[in-house]
Amino acid sequence: MDGPEPLARALRDAQYIADEGLATAAYLALALGKPLLLEGAPGVGKTEAAKAIASVLGRELVRLQCYEGIDAAAAMYEWNFPRQMLAIRQAGDDYVNLYADDFLIARPILRALEAPRDRVLLIDEIDRADHEFEAFLLEFLSDFTVSIPERGTIRAAEPPVVVLTSNRTRELHEALRRRCVYHWIGYPDPALEAQIVMMRASTVAQDTAQRVVRAVGALRAEPLAKPPGVAETVEWAEAATLLNAQGVPWPRAFARAIGVALKDQEDLDYIVPRLDAILGAA
Repeated sequence: MDGPEPLARALRDAQYIADEGLATAAYLALALGKPLLLEGAPGVGKTEAAKAIASVLGRELVRLQCYEGIDAAAAMYEWNFPRQMLAIRQAGDDYVNLYADDFLIARPILRALEAPRDRVLLIDEIDRADHEFEAFLLEFLSDFTVSIPERGTIRAAEPPVVVLTSNRTRELHEALRRRCVYHWIGYPDPALEAQIVMMRASTVAQDTAQRVVRAVGALRAEPLAKPPGVAETVEWAEAATLLNAQGVPWPRAFARAIGVALKDQEDLDYIVPRLDAILGAA
């Protein structure tokens, strides 16, 4: 890409609306060959941004979903032990190279290193992993290599495109942040969120999009355990439009579809008695 503006236009063509800050951060990460770290509340479009970047580049997205207890084997590679044992039994007294490609199971990081020009590596929700795994990532992100004791060191021919996301459930190590181009994705302003709804949900009328965005904004101002993200805004607009097409009048259609926007029982118990007032104000 020649700059942030052309990248923003390309992302829009890929059905993702990026503001100036995100487009600039993504452009700099691509131009400098550095990982892109996206932080923000759940549901603001961090993972979708990685998917859109992969689409713009015409590359396969390889996703590493982090979780508590994830280790290097799940991220890099492992050997197919049952297949190795079967090969030994079948070979009898003949020599078998147990560390040939046929027995190697490539996980996301190794797959990205093997074909850096064809793949984008998404390390999703890095904040869910423990500190030991984060320390392992520091080594990988510094020189983009993977050491396999039985095979040697595999180094990427060029820095792969890497996107990390974090919901900030815990603080990431400063050393990890220094290796990345950083951008915080917040909830979009109402006008932008209405554009997103219109882009993602072609059946939703503009007036409906604007009203659901105002209602979602009011919900996010409440002390909810799980406030609705942008994805829930789109889904709520679609669900209410579908109910309205079946004969449910406005704003009752919004009220009946509230389970699409709020997905926590305590949040629903808190909001439902006040929902008519919130929808009325929207």
